[in-house]
Amino acid sequence: MVGKHRNPRLDLLCCVVVLIIVALIARLGYLQIAKGGEFYQQADNNRIRLMPVMAPRGIMYDRSGALLVSNRPGFSVSLVPINGPIADEVLEKLAAILNMKAADIKTKIKEQANPLEPIRIKNDASQEIITKIEERRNDLPGVVIEVQSVRNYIFNELGAHIFGYVNEISDSELESKKKEGYKTGDIIGKFGLEKYYDKELRGIDGGAQVEVDVNGRPVRMLGKKEPVLGNSLVLTLDAKIQKAAEKAMDDRLNYLQKRLGNPQAKAAAAVVMDPRTGAILAMVSRPAFNPNLFNGGISTKDWQAINDNPFNPLQNRAIGAEYPPGSAFKIVTGTAALETGKLTLEEKILDTGRHWIIPKGNAHGAALGWIDFNEALVKSDNVFFYELGNRLGIDTLEKWARKFGLGAKTGIDLLGEDTGLVANRKYKEKVYGEEWYLSETFDAAIGQGFQLATPLQMATLISQVANGGHRYRPHLVNKIISPEGETLKTFSPEELDTVPIADKNLQAIRKALREVTMPGGTAGYIFDGFTAQIAGKTSTVENSHGDDHGWFVAYGPYDNPTIAIAVVVEQGGYGSDSAAPIARKIMEAAFGLPESKDAADELAAQEAATMNSPNPKN
Repeated sequence: MVGKHRNPRLDLLCCVVVLIIVALIARLGYLQIAKGGEFYQQADNNRIRLMPVMAPRGIMYDRSGALLVSNRPGFSVSLVPINGPIADEVLEKLAAILNMKAADIKTKIKEQANPLEPIRIKNDASQEIITKIEERRNDLPGVVIEVQSVRNYIFNELGAHIFGYVNEISDSELESKKKEGYKTGDIIGKFGLEKYYDKELRGIDGGAQVEVDVNGRPVRMLGKKEPVLGNSLVLTLDAKIQKAAEKAMDDRLNYLQKRLGNPQAKAAAAVVMDPRTGAILAMVSRPAFNPNLFNGGISTKDWQAINDNPFNPLQNRAIGAEYPPGSAFKIVTGTAALETGKLTLEEKILDTGRHWIIPKGNAHGAALGWIDFNEALVKSDNVFFYELGNRLGIDTLEKWARKFGLGAKTGIDLLGEDTGLVANRKYKEKVYGEEWYLSETFDAAIGQGFQLATPLQMATLISQVANGGHRYRPHLVNKIISPEGETLKTFSPEELDTVPIADKNLQAIRKALREVTMPGGTAGYIFDGFTAQIAGKTSTVENSHGDDHGWFVAYGPYDNPTIAIAVVVEQGGYGSDSAAPIARKIMEAAFGLPESKDAADELAAQEAATMNSPNPKN
């Protein structure tokens, strides 16, 4: 029998084929069994997208429950790269519609951390933008429109510096807040209470699992997690007083510019406080801005209008601007002299119009003769207080200024507060490298020279006179409440310190401040006919850059104070002409008194009538 001849090449080929088949079967088994779940998920992700739903921010109410800041529905434009990266052609078309640079959109795409989430390009898009996108839907694959909550500042500019505004998180903010759960595209507080209480107001984002087609358009919703509303704030503000303060300030600034010859009187601030608790009832800063403009990103035109304004509308002058306090500081100087025994209430000092050591005198060269403390404070006599500064010395004067809380932040629940400055030797030596001179003590004693204070600090100072020397931390929030209405936190009055003032001396200071607002006082004519008894102090401060600044600090009612006020008007001239009339309007609103009419009201009424006329004059 002859055996078959074997072909080695054929055997080798058969082995190779068998090995290939085994390898293919093994690989198929691996892909189906070991990696099947992963590939199924990847395939599913090609048709399913997680659409985050931004949580509405918490609401802000005034002390009586009036709605001040809420939310409204809006639209955002996002990208869903369903079939890989969005084409440059699509990005160019979208950029043109959004009035953006395509490079900026590409930057947002690169910054997106989660590839499954939409890339939010434009928040609070206008109806015009939404219409353009829908009209070109087939040319914009991967572009989707989302409904999102948008911040709504109900009264526009009202309380703008208190509430602040929100906007998309910046790169630098994201870098510092990633560990806290913030992500690209988040809307966060940028200023005011929105920033200070951002964590409390944010809420918890929800999301929807949506099936999309090949163009990235939603087809059906597969599941949804509802967002959770942020916690709300019940503020200490009184909306009625806030509105009255803002109107009074706007009318007075307008009047100063057009009728009293102060064309640069375009900036001012006011703080209204409850001296019993430190609660802020109103806070105004001018010029202001509309925080609604920042929703979805402020336009170039609107930003230029704000940024090019030389009076800086974004500055909260109530806490972030420092001014020499002027004659209102004489309250500190007088307290220090009485409490240290450098002066008695009965002693009289001769005012010849100029001090006998350094030839510094009164405004307009006035000379009041022999006067006591009461008359000196009522008439705001400089020579009398120069002498008190001479007797006290700068070190003692500094000590008592700090007792009143000057030269330090008050601790209010807002960011951006300035410290002010108490005149002292160390500061001058450190900054100027010079020794202290007696003439500078004289200036400090009447609230000028190196002395600087914010309107909030001055409101705190007059509050301490009103309440017997107790200094409370100013605050803007009464309580934080959950979306279900549960009170999560209540803010009680926090006493920081007490100024030691003997009752006899305190009553003497109060009496003099009362007479300031009566006939013969520096603010007497402003409060003529005012039915509530109040106390106050005018200040007129020299300004090397223009007209004098005008101040007025006050409290009332005199016997049982419930309100303390500080008003400053930059380049407004005399405090009695510029700041005191604003304070009167505020007190009328606070005490429920009939609103008085003055020249500023008449001018405002005339302008309103002209604007409403069918043929207004140009």
